[in-house]
Amino acid sequence: MSFVRAALRVARTPALARGYAEAAGPSASLRLSLVLPHETIFKSQDVLQVNIAAEGGDMGILANHVASIESLKPGVLEVIEGNAAESKKWFVSGGFANMHPNNTLTINAVEAYPLEAFSAEAVRSSLAEAQRVAAGSGDEATKAEAQIEVEVFEALQAALRP
Repeated sequence: MSFVRAALRVARTPALARGYAEAAGPSASLRLSLVLPHETIFKSQDVLQVNIAAEGGDMGILANHVASIESLKPGVLEVIEGNAAESKKWFVSGGFANMHPNNTLTINAVEAYPLEAFSAEAVRSSLAEAQRVAAGSGDEATKAEAQIEVEVFEALQAALRP
């Protein structure tokens, strides 16, 4: 028998398999680090839940979540601390969320701003301008950049709706 077949058998053993998150006990918490290139918002802080806008769909992460790496799309990142009534929301333009097997979640974001820092009117105005440039007759690079702005402003506008 070849070494590869033996290795495949070891990799398929049920003891190493892991599926959905197991039920977390009442004292189980998630340790969150939320890091930007210029700032650390959370540094190994215990939280109850984190909701992210991932490329594969929006998801909530609790303690004992299966290990994974998710690419973030422009959207809301919500951190629920001590109880469900205490939550903080940021708008994130992109990045990665890395859930480790030891109840540690590391989020590396390009940008993150508190949701309340945005004006709905300013977002509407910026979206209209980006749409105008994207539909205009400028060069391809300018139009592509404007289209990215449109996607971000549309996500931000949706996040600001009550």
